[in-house]
Amino acid sequence: MMSIKNVMLVDDNKIDLFVSQKVIERYDSNIRVVHFKNTLLALEYLKISLHKNNLNHFTRPNMLFLDINMSKCTGFEFLERLGRLDFLETNNLKIYILSSSGNLKDINKVNMHPLCSGYINKPLTMSKLQGVIDINVDCAIKPNVLNEGCNT
Repeated sequence: MMSIKNVMLVDDNKIDLFVSQKVIERYDSNIRVVHFKNTLLALEYLKISLHKNNLNHFTRPNMLFLDINMSKCTGFEFLERLGRLDFLETNNLKIYILSSSGNLKDINKVNMHPLCSGYINKPLTMSKLQGVIDINVDCAIKPNVLNEGCNT
């Protein structure tokens, strides 16, 4: 079972951020949640928190839920920019695309991306969150898509 301590949410929709945060808090109130509506600010946060010289592991997210369709910078552009920052320690960061897109082209792109751990259809629910946390659940393993129908 994967232990998550810090979760980062990146979505330009306030309602989706609220719902996701409440699901995570309900799952485990000890999980620290930081959220960003702006992808560029989220990247700046990661530049500091995941920097190889940052010894403060309390601020390092180990799970990130990222929307695809955002105005200033899409989720894919975010991943591209993050991938270019080779001074960051991203090996302990699990990135899940959390999107309502449902576009097969997007899902395939996520499944092929080296930084992505998987794709989750919005909204985040307790069962979907449990699916990404519990490594023994079949539907949580890349390249599958987490839907409400997962048995958790």
